[in-house]
Amino acid sequence: MSLKDRITQDMKDAMRQKDQARLVSIRMLLAAIQRREVDERIVLDDAQVMTVIEKQIKQSREAVEQFVKGARADLADKENRDIAIMQAYLPTPLSEAEIDALINAAIAETGAASIKDMGKVVAGLKPKLAGRADMAKVSAKVKDRLAGS
Repeated sequence: MSLKDRITQDMKDAMRQKDQARLVSIRMLLAAIQRREVDERIVLDDAQVMTVIEKQIKQSREAVEQFVKGARADLADKENRDIAIMQAYLPTPLSEAEIDALINAAIAETGAASIKDMGKVVAGLKPKLAGRADMAKVSAKVKDRLAGS
């Protein structure tokens, strides 16, 4: 069963259980997936669906920050609930030690010696870390590691 099919099945289950909060979150996610499919005229595979989910989670996290600044705890709680529901569709996140080990392996594999080689290292890490780590943080770690060498 593809990830998109699993999300669709979960939406049907939420309807049957009359779980409105979960249903709204899943419908929002499916709408984002469908929007991308229509825009690009393609059918998304699991990796592309994970990319959409990550983007939605990132947007929700940014919204939480804004709601907290605006003293809207009710809306921040809703966004946090949406994040928790969407994260269930992503693989288990890697620990910091695992990420560091993958970064070290990628640097050794590409023979990166300076910050100029950062693109090669990050490109090699992307498929291994998709959905399992925040690529912005990984890029920052790679940059620090290469700047220090």
